[in-house]
Amino acid sequence: MLLSEKETTELLSFLTHNARPDVKGQATGFLLGLSGNRDGCQVLASKPDLLAALFALTSDRSVAVAKDCYHTFVNLSADKALHQVLVKDVDVLPLLFQRLVDPDFMLSDQISTILSNLAHEEKTCETVFKVLQDGVGLPKLVEIFCNEGYNKQAKLHYLGPLLSNLTQLPEARKELLSQDRCLLQKLLPFTQYEASAVRRGGAAVGKNAHLYFKSKLYLRHEQLLSEAVDILPFLLLPLAGPEELTEEENEGLPVDLQYLPEDKKREEDPDIRKMLLETLLLLTATKFGRKTLRDKNVYLIVRELHKWEQDFQVSAACEKLVQVLIGDEPEQGMENLMEVEIPLDVEEKLNKADQEEVERAEDETGGGGQ
Repeated sequence: MLLSEKETTELLSFLTHNARPDVKGQATGFLLGLSGNRDGCQVLASKPDLLAALFALTSDRSVAVAKDCYHTFVNLSADKALHQVLVKDVDVLPLLFQRLVDPDFMLSDQISTILSNLAHEEKTCETVFKVLQDGVGLPKLVEIFCNEGYNKQAKLHYLGPLLSNLTQLPEARKELLSQDRCLLQKLLPFTQYEASAVRRGGAAVGKNAHLYFKSKLYLRHEQLLSEAVDILPFLLLPLAGPEELTEEENEGLPVDLQYLPEDKKREEDPDIRKMLLETLLLLTATKFGRKTLRDKNVYLIVRELHKWEQDFQVSAACEKLVQVLIGDEPEQGMENLMEVEIPLDVEEKLNKADQEEVERAEDETGGGGQ
């Protein structure tokens, strides 16, 4: 479908605050429908003036019109091909962040979803983070996320994925791990937030944990595993079940993992379980991390999880972690696994093995589509 210049001009005349409410509602409803598929999004991508007029109507006095507009931008922001149009041509970010921090704004859930979508791709994420830092700031965003009652009209669960997406940037990771701000410590308790898997997954910032190593932040394992941050219980508790362990086994675990109740339930989302295991695996990249995880009997939790686990990919993540925990220490000079140079042929074999693992998982679930 294409919009002619005449149709675009006509639509623009309807997308004003002074337009008749019924006509305005029909126009925003039409654009919402158009944004519901990829072809429609591509049409709108070529009409920045139309998008700018639509964005202006997010502040319309009609709640129905404003909702239509916001839902349209949720759809548009899910298509990465429109990201640059939205952040540059339409310049949506400053106003979105301004409204997000308003505790009385009723459509902040839609805003947090749009921002999370826009931060998904690294190039646009850089712009999102710059605008965030120029205005609201990352500490304020973490504060809002951690205050469940911040906005009585919005749950703001999608601030979790937004924060997780921001961690693909070195500057965001550095601030998150700042000892002065303690931002990571504030997020970690939400790995056990029962009311929303979206919020739990966002708090388990392991989604981008492997990217910490690009900026040498893996050298902070001692900080992450220290009493000040104490990351281990937050990663392990969602993976632990009600299995009865011996007294000796319990005493070797972190205090929060000892003598768990009979009704203890594991994290129900396999993607989050896998994410937590991958974060634990990354903590074994350094000699200090491996020693700490062994000393804290992490193997016991992973062993029991593996017995219970039904998801192939999560089981595979368990096995990888166990191999490191029970394996021999690397030879001298290779203790830091993130600094070991892997020969090209070995790297190709590892990539092939990973691909085979994904294909096997897709076969078991009947294909990779949703």
